[in-house]
Amino acid sequence: MKLITETLEARFAETGSQGDEENPLIIARFFNPCGPQTWYATEYDPATRICFGYVTGMGFDEWGSFSIDELEALKLPFGLTIERDCYFEEIRFNDLDE
Repeated sequence: MKLITETLEARFAETGSQGDEENPLIIARFFNPCGPQTWYATEYDPATRICFGYVTGMGFDEWGSFSIDELEALKLPFGLTIERDCYFEEIRFNDLDE
């Protein structure tokens, strides 16, 4: 699955950097369909294909950068791949209920 669509890329460009935002807007959600990992993207750099956001399900939750190329390259059991939540609606981080 293509994780970053043209629509998402345009939205990330429109939103820009949220580094100074105390309660950033989460633009996209990516998840492992056979595991607990979830990546919530708040920023995206199309030149490097690197996102910044909040990552859960990997031992401890944290803010950081993650590569879209690496997520798209992951091969999971049963032929699955990392998925983009097509039904995810933008939400402020403090309103996220995990």
